[in-house]
Amino acid sequence: MNALVISLLVFALIFGGALVGVVVRPLLSAEHLHPDSKDVVKMATGLIGTLAALVLGLLIASAKSSFDQKTSQVKQMTATIILLDDLLAQYGPEAAPARNLLRRSIQPLANRIWKEENKNGKLVHFESSAEALAFENVLERLSPKDDAQRSLQSRAIQAFTDGAQTRLQLFAQAGGSIPTPFLIILVFWLSAIFVSFTLFAQTNLVVMASLFVCALSFACAIFLILELDNPFTGLMGISSATLRSALLPLNP
Repeated sequence: MNALVISLLVFALIFGGALVGVVVRPLLSAEHLHPDSKDVVKMATGLIGTLAALVLGLLIASAKSSFDQKTSQVKQMTATIILLDDLLAQYGPEAAPARNLLRRSIQPLANRIWKEENKNGKLVHFESSAEALAFENVLERLSPKDDAQRSLQSRAIQAFTDGAQTRLQLFAQAGGSIPTPFLIILVFWLSAIFVSFTLFAQTNLVVMASLFVCALSFACAIFLILELDNPFTGLMGISSATLRSALLPLNP
């Protein structure tokens, strides 16, 4: 399920908790409505609210950290590709085939990265593209004529290695980082809190409207967490345009 569907389900469960309290309240006896009982429920709700706030903050921080890390890795990979092309351009016309291969490898690279990140729990095996393997082979087969070209080839190979490591890190970290049990427990806690809100209090239009907005706010927070946790999809997804357009076509 996508982030929007999950968020709507979360909203229904949380606000449903308030409706459960409305239904259960007329069934309570005088003993249940004793002030001591209300105080105990308030204290228990306060403890659950504290736990929910801690977990919600933890989830937001974890999702934001994952989003920033993957964004940085994509930018680093783009910068590495530009550096590689610049080093090969300095090498001379002998490196033109390698530069052409580098350009042809960008589109398959982007396609594979975004496909792996959208695997939706499916097992995906890492595979290097044929273009990337061909580029690596051509790069290593360059025959430097002087020390300058040897230095440029060595730096290009190192840049390619660094880019490959970043690529593998993206593959290893593919998918979401938010454990599903965290979300389930958090929604359960929030639903229990909303039950307590309407269990002892008289409800009216203003109260229900306030609880509606509050439940919607929590659902928006969950939506934000899920969007940040899957940075290659959705409204906040990382665009592949920068990576795909990193290099201009070579002049014929």
